[in-house]
Amino acid sequence: MMQIDLIKTVCELISHPNEEEWFEFKENWYEPAGIGEYISSMSNTAAMLGKDEAYLIWGVTNNEHGLVGTTFDYHKEVKNEPLEHYLARQIVPDIAFEFHEIQIDGKRIVVLVIPAAKLVPTAFGGNRYFRIGSSKVNLNKYPERESRLFDILRNGFPTIEGMEADDQELTFRKLFLYYEGRGISLNPETFEKNLGLLTKDGKYNRMAQLLSDNSRIPIRVSLFNGLDKASTMYSVREFGNDCLLVSLDKVLEYGDILNVPQADERNRLSERKEVMLFDQEAFHEAVVNAFVHNLWKDGNAPMITVFSDRIEILSRGALPPKQTKEGFFKGESIPVNQKLSDIFLQLHISERSGRGVPVITKVYGQDVFDFRENSIVVTIPFTFFSTDDGDKVGDKVGDKVGDKVGDKSTVRLNPTRQRIINEMRNNPNVTLPQLTTMIGLSYKTIEKNVSYLKKNQIIDRVGSNKNGWWRVL
Repeated sequence: MMQIDLIKTVCELISHPNEEEWFEFKENWYEPAGIGEYISSMSNTAAMLGKDEAYLIWGVTNNEHGLVGTTFDYHKEVKNEPLEHYLARQIVPDIAFEFHEIQIDGKRIVVLVIPAAKLVPTAFGGNRYFRIGSSKVNLNKYPERESRLFDILRNGFPTIEGMEADDQELTFRKLFLYYEGRGISLNPETFEKNLGLLTKDGKYNRMAQLLSDNSRIPIRVSLFNGLDKASTMYSVREFGNDCLLVSLDKVLEYGDILNVPQADERNRLSERKEVMLFDQEAFHEAVVNAFVHNLWKDGNAPMITVFSDRIEILSRGALPPKQTKEGFFKGESIPVNQKLSDIFLQLHISERSGRGVPVITKVYGQDVFDFRENSIVVTIPFTFFSTDDGDKVGDKVGDKVGDKVGDKSTVRLNPTRQRIINEMRNNPNVTLPQLTTMIGLSYKTIEKNVSYLKKNQIIDRVGSNKNGWWRVL
C-alpha cells in the first residue's frame, strides 16, 4: 500500500466517532502474543464484515483519536526472533500481513495492515479468534458465528442477489407495468436472468422478492407532533408490501404532500412569494439513496420519520467496505446492492454521476448526515422564516396537535378536530365529503368542526372552495 493511500486511510479511520471491530488504535502497547491474537481476530472479523483489510494502528489515542505518535518498534525481537517472523510462524494460513511506518503532522505512526481471511479462518497459535465489540474471543466458543464465517468464506459475503427469497411463488405484474411506463419492455422469457433475480441455483433471490408484487416488507412514514419520538405519533402511512419501485414512487409523492408551501409576505410589493417547507430535490435524493443503498438482505426497510421541525430518513447498514466518507461526500458512490443500483440507473431513478449526496450537502451541508454503527441517517430540516412583525411562519406546519397555537391556549382540539387536522396535513386537497367518509361522521358534524378550526386560526382555506387547498397554520 502506497504511503499516501495509507495516510488517507488512517485519517479516515480517525474521523470515525468510535473504534470498530476492524480497526483498533494503540499508543505504545507491545505484547507479541496479543498482537498475534489481534491479527487472527481482526482478519476473521474483516471477512465477516465484507472488508478487504483490518488495521491495528499505533500512535493514536484510544478515546479521543488524537495523533500523539508512537515509540512502538516492530523490529524488536521476541526471544531472539524478529517480531514479524514470530507472528508469521504462528499465523495459519499465511495472510501476508504488513507493518508500515508513516508520518502524519510530524508524528510517527505505525500501521499493521491485516488482510481479511479468504478460504479458511485465520488462526494464531492454533486458535481462531474473533472480535465482538472491542473484545477478542476464541471463535470456537461461538459456534453460530463460526458457522456464519465459514459460510461467508465458502460462498461469499451475503447479498440480496445471493440470498433466497422468503417465498418462491412470486409474481411481477407491477414490475412489468412500471418498466412499460418508462418506455422499456421486459421479455417474459429472460427478465429474471437479465435483472439478476435468480440465485446460482435458479431460485428467486431476495431482490426478486423486493421487486415482486408483494415484497412482504413494510415501508412506513411515521409522523410525530413534536421534536422527538416521545411526543404523540398521530399518523403512520404504509407504503410497503408492494413492488419496491412502486413503494418508492408512493413515498416520493407523499413527500410532495408534506412539502407545504408557506406564503412569504415579507417586503411584498406585488407578487407573493411561496417558500417550501423543505428542499424537494434534496428530499428526493435522500429517499432514493436510502432505498438503493439500504441493507435489504436483513429484511428491514428504510425508516422515514417526520417531526415538527424535520424529516429523518434512515437507511440500514453502514458505508460499504470500500467506501470512505471523503468519497461519499464527493459523490463517488459504491453501491451496496449492485444489481438494484443498475436497475435504478436503467430506469433513470438515480444517476451514474453520483450527484445525490452532493445535491443534499449543497443545500444543507454535511452535518445533516449521521453515520451510526448500523445505519446512516439524513436529516432534512424544515425551513421557517420570520414575518415583519416577528412571528415565525412555519412553526405550526409540523402540526403540533394539542400544543398551544400562538396565544390560543384555550382552543380545544378534540379527537375529531385532531383527526381533521391530520388528514389535511397528509392531503391538503382533501374535501369535506372525503373527510366525512374517512372519519365516519355526518357531513354537518365535519363542517361544524372545520368551521371551528378556521375560526380559531388552526387551519386556513387557500383559494376557492372548488380548486383551493387546506393549510394547517
